[in-house]
Amino acid sequence: MGKLGADFGKLWSANAATNIGDGVALAAGPLLMASLTSDPRLVAGAAFAQQLPWLLLSLVSGVFVDRLDRRKLIAAVNGFRALVIGGLAVAVQADVATIWLIYLAFFLVGTAETLADNASSALVPSVVPEPLLPKANARLVAVHTVANQFAAPPLGAALFALAAAVPFGVNAVMFVVAGLLVLSIKGGQRTVPVDGKRPIRTELAEGVRWLANHRVLRMLAVTICLMNVTLMAAFAILVLYARERLGLGEVGFGLLLTASAVGGLIGTMIVSRLQARFSNTALLRVGLTIETLTHVGLALTQTPWVAMVTLVVFGIHGSIWGVIAISWRQRVVPENLRGRVHSAYMVFSVGGAALGSLISGPIAKSFGITAPFWGSAVVMAVVTLACWRGLKLVTPAKDAVPAGAAPRP
Repeated sequence: MGKLGADFGKLWSANAATNIGDGVALAAGPLLMASLTSDPRLVAGAAFAQQLPWLLLSLVSGVFVDRLDRRKLIAAVNGFRALVIGGLAVAVQADVATIWLIYLAFFLVGTAETLADNASSALVPSVVPEPLLPKANARLVAVHTVANQFAAPPLGAALFALAAAVPFGVNAVMFVVAGLLVLSIKGGQRTVPVDGKRPIRTELAEGVRWLANHRVLRMLAVTICLMNVTLMAAFAILVLYARERLGLGEVGFGLLLTASAVGGLIGTMIVSRLQARFSNTALLRVGLTIETLTHVGLALTQTPWVAMVTLVVFGIHGSIWGVIAISWRQRVVPENLRGRVHSAYMVFSVGGAALGSLISGPIAKSFGITAPFWGSAVVMAVVTLACWRGLKLVTPAKDAVPAGAAPRP
């Protein structure tokens, strides 16, 4: 990984393995649900089951991420996820997988994800120098895009068509590989003493209070919450939209997911040049506009290639937004609070996605398959207007504060 170092290379490789497995399951999960039911409420429920733990357990997970060795925590959690998904693969192969068993498996994986994703994000600034954080995060977003969204979903759809259990078995193996890679990281030791004797409630409150008192991070948290409500309200039923609106089959659905990933990869390749030429404010404003128009475009079209082009543009915006937001957050949050502040932020992020997944099915069932897209377009138009001026506050790393310092109000 060049200047990013060997430890980052191992972390990147672990992320690659995890994202390959998750990407395979990203296509196989909805296909498995659609093979058991055509009810959009039940199909969307699987996504909600995996996101619900972020609402229930994310804040607590942040406390443990700040207390424990983050490398060992990631490895242990990946082992647990391998057992759960491996068990689901066995159930699918034995033809005993039910909707409720799938919900349970996805809930357990989501619970583990609150720890693994939080710890991984908090570990990055410990193995990468601060000036290289945007480059490192662009690499991580790129591997997420290529593996999780670009290469693996079509593979997952193809493997599912071959044998429904195979993609989940692949996912389990990738979790094991990722855990072993993270354990091999030598750097990234904690530099801030952690008092594990304090009550969890006290430590948890510190992270929430830090986020609440930082006006820029608070605004971004609320914004991403609403963005994800609208995103998942539309995309939780994408498998049914692809089938009923676009006339696509299993492989076509995988290609639809890949279209967004192509855009995401393009975004990671151009984000550094765009940041050198334009301000973060301008890039984030354009991103909100693109997100609004994405929902309009998908609601209007019945042509697969138009939907795919729309998702390519959406993917470009998504990766650029992610690199800017993640790098900025890692810079401004003190090392000893990263786990807790990140977990509080993720309550907004994934909590919004969970809410979107929850309302997606009922809206589509009551008003039609394009209704979630129209509703999301309206909400995003309001969000864009409301956040337009506030995005001026997303400034460079000069906002960073030392460990233990209070954020500016």
